[in-house]
Amino acid sequence: MNTLTDRHQQSLLSYYIPSQDALERLASFYGVFSDPTRVKILSALSISELCVTDIARFCRLEQTTVSHQLRILKSKGLVASRREGKIIYYAILTPYVAKCLEVGSDYLARH
Repeated sequence: MNTLTDRHQQSLLSYYIPSQDALERLASFYGVFSDPTRVKILSALSISELCVTDIARFCRLEQTTVSHQLRILKSKGLVASRREGKIIYYAILTPYVAKCLEVGSDYLARH
């Protein structure tokens, strides 16, 4: 069994291993990417703000499916909406979400 005797290593590990609360939040955040439909919707939204009809058409999904997944994405704080007349537009709240998709795609392309 290997034991850590180096105080510097112990200090680094203590610093870099997230707290339990942070671990749970990270798992919840990355869990969003576990559903291919959500990834498809986020990919579309990383290009442009879109309404449900456009997302459904571009992603070849049912509008009810898109609406359901958008509710999940909104509840996780990844997507925001705004109303313009009768149309509701959806957008990614932060560029970090698109960056996560990009990094994941780059990783998979190389491995």
